[in-house]
Amino acid sequence: MNAQQSHLHHYVPQWYQRRFLAPGKTTFLYLDLHPDTVTSGRVRYQRAALLNWGPKRCFYRDDLYTLKLGNWTTDEIEKKFFGLIDDRGRRAVGVFSDYAGYNSEVHETFMVLPQYMGAQRLRTPIGLDWIKKNIELEDHNKTLIAMQQVFELHTTMWVEGVWEIVRARNSLTKFIISDDPVTFYNRRIFPGESYPGDLELDRVGTRTLFPLGQDSCLIITHLQFVRNPRHNPTEVRANARVFQQTMKYLLDTQYGRELEEEEVIRINYILKSRANRYIAASNEEWLYPEQKVSISEWPKLDDDWFLLPNLYKVPFSAGVAVGWKDGSSWAMDEYGRRSGNPKYKDKFLHEKEWSAHLRAREEWARKRVGRSVAHVDRAMGEDQVGNKSMQRDLERQGLWTPKAENTE
Repeated sequence: MNAQQSHLHHYVPQWYQRRFLAPGKTTFLYLDLHPDTVTSGRVRYQRAALLNWGPKRCFYRDDLYTLKLGNWTTDEIEKKFFGLIDDRGRRAVGVFSDYAGYNSEVHETFMVLPQYMGAQRLRTPIGLDWIKKNIELEDHNKTLIAMQQVFELHTTMWVEGVWEIVRARNSLTKFIISDDPVTFYNRRIFPGESYPGDLELDRVGTRTLFPLGQDSCLIITHLQFVRNPRHNPTEVRANARVFQQTMKYLLDTQYGRELEEEEVIRINYILKSRANRYIAASNEEWLYPEQKVSISEWPKLDDDWFLLPNLYKVPFSAGVAVGWKDGSSWAMDEYGRRSGNPKYKDKFLHEKEWSAHLRAREEWARKRVGRSVAHVDRAMGEDQVGNKSMQRDLERQGLWTPKAENTE
């Protein structure tokens, strides 16, 4: 056995944890949601639930990624697989945390981010248990090998989703860290229903929440749900699939919306509810969102549609097509279907969704009037078009006043 092998394996990387530290601080408030009960002689007591620890002591397990064969062990997965994933992921998380429109760094790191998110979701104890359950594995070595093969499981559907980076810069409460950082929210799929959970992302109403730091969080929503938020959230999304080629128009990424403090608290409530055992924050008060959240019923947390992107700034396109100098081309419809698929560019579905989307836009505008709204890259002009369309709809409903506008 190599004496230089690592044994403290962080399933939430230390570099990611540091993005949630307060300026000048080196430790968190680290909360154990299920502290152990210890018996010492005749004394039985519960370990302290709240600890003041730095990133080195948080979110790790001994030898979590160590491959073992008899007395032989190796930490190649920790050093090489996660070494590369984390090096590239650290840059991508930083770029998208500060996202303010398309640039060369966004172009270079876009595909890195969903790859990192996939590895992050499956590298946790609950993620490894999910692999064991769904691939029917018991051996830890085989589970670790399988993780390296399937970590991009969600990439296709994430890329095809609508992306928004929301901010908490104006909120006194900031985003927390959980031991399941890439978190799913579906109002009909409740936390703890079945450990370690199902695929879930194939459901049309499942949103992905991934805090990028104290002040920013990526929210990914299926396009089909954006077009009709009244859709049954547990139905399987159109053309749900994994490990397939797809494409994204990066200028549609939304950014700049400042959440109200109560909305940040609701996201923290979701993160805590979906955590397996540990959460952490720079402020003790942030660890208890259930004490301040205005709505605690899981199905109603997004009744005001605050998790949805700006519906006026999501293009209602029928797909993407690209061509190359050699004359070759590639095309897909908005749900990734290719020509030859009987539902490729389904005109009936497209028209039905358009009618539902027009109604949804007006309802979204009523729910969000007077609050900060997201931008898209201004280079193509869609940002102002979306603002004006929303204003017209609110004027028709008698809800528009100059003070109602909040587009910063």
